[in-house]
Amino acid sequence: MRNKIIIMNLPQGWIEIKFENAVEKISILNELKIKQKDYLTEGLFPIIDQGEVFIGGYTNDVKKVINCKIPAIIFGDHTRCVKYLSFKFCAGADGIKVFNHIGCYNPKLFFYFIQILTKKIPDKGYARHYQHLEKEYIPIPPLPEQQRIVDKIDSLFSELDSGVTLLKTIKAQLAVYRQTVLKWAFEGKLTEEWRKENLINVLTNIEEAPKSLTNDLLSIPEKWSYVFLSKLGDLSRGKSKHRPRNDPKLFERGKYPFIQTGDVKAAKKYINTYSTQYGEFGLKQSKLWRIGTLCITIAANIAETAFLAIDACFPDSIVGFTADTNVVEAKYVDYFIQSAKIKLWAFAPATAQKNINLETLENLIIPYCSKSEQQAIVSAIESRLSVCDKLEQTIDQTLALSASLRQSILKKAFEGRLVPQDPNDEPAEKLLERIKAEKAAVLAKQKQTRKRGKKRPNLNQLSNK
Repeated sequence: MRNKIIIMNLPQGWIEIKFENAVEKISILNELKIKQKDYLTEGLFPIIDQGEVFIGGYTNDVKKVINCKIPAIIFGDHTRCVKYLSFKFCAGADGIKVFNHIGCYNPKLFFYFIQILTKKIPDKGYARHYQHLEKEYIPIPPLPEQQRIVDKIDSLFSELDSGVTLLKTIKAQLAVYRQTVLKWAFEGKLTEEWRKENLINVLTNIEEAPKSLTNDLLSIPEKWSYVFLSKLGDLSRGKSKHRPRNDPKLFERGKYPFIQTGDVKAAKKYINTYSTQYGEFGLKQSKLWRIGTLCITIAANIAETAFLAIDACFPDSIVGFTADTNVVEAKYVDYFIQSAKIKLWAFAPATAQKNINLETLENLIIPYCSKSEQQAIVSAIESRLSVCDKLEQTIDQTLALSASLRQSILKKAFEGRLVPQDPNDEPAEKLLERIKAEKAAVLAKQKQTRKRGKKRPNLNQLSNK
């Protein structure tokens, strides 16, 4: 049974053909690929990869340039990413397919078409997707209508791009504002009025941390002090002693949530979802942390934080902090770590996977004030950041709507509903017939040339010489 995933009823003058019959596919040979170690920061030719990143690097090796018509359409066989290239390029990965249509499509429209087509193909992970793409049937409008469609799409997308750029700029500014709020909080600026109204002795019996142990300390109010994080509660790494860590025995009859660094990063303040569970065997070689534990990542995703909303286990790539509630608010510590994330990253050695150790957190120096002022600081932070959260949520929803609107525009385009049809346009069927006739003529001429070149010599003439 054939696939037909775009439209059911073709508009006047349109035709449909199998995708593989509409393109000339150029495979990338292994010897044409550029090894990552040979990438240049600047060079004559851009290196194209399969992912969302448009350019992966540059090279000056002209022998690696892909020989194809420009503009070209690139399809990532593993990632389903589609790119429109109007310049000569080299390949930086396998699985890249280069498409040149046979002349039946406006190149830009063909690019837009493959974008919507790939959305219809089931995601097979890091598998090959072209085998699904080539079997699809695709609609071909008349060439003049194709140009009208491209002009309309470009116009609508230009408006969307302007809005998206503005929203992303605002989102970036919110991120800067967040860090500014946190900096002000731990310099005592958010609670200046609070201190005037609450004349109390700020210092407590917490041991003060020597200022000489760190540079770039925040400027803090006169009666505040500095303290090591290790003095404010219990810091311990998670446990996952058994090897291999993915041993199915660990998860048999699982009932104890097992949290990993990605879960902490994805959480919004509180962790209440998980993908795997330890069984009794898994729990025995680990530890069950209680609700309210502050999880701090120290590998891969450094200094991401979230509180457990469930009892859970986690590996040694996560540190659990249990606050001494007599001297500190756990949220106060959480917000300080968020404010110090960039500095904590600086402690990570330059390795393939960034990580810090438990000692780094134990020796983290925190501006310290009374619990009542900590509570006031947390309240001041949350009142400001909650506004940021709402704005970011609105921005994210609008960006998602923009992405959906793009797909809606493309869908209308390939249903023949974006621009009006013109009965004076040459039907696509006539276009294909002409392309086939021209191609057949070229092939016949090439065949005739080859025959003349291989014409057998006259034996009588040879014998007379």
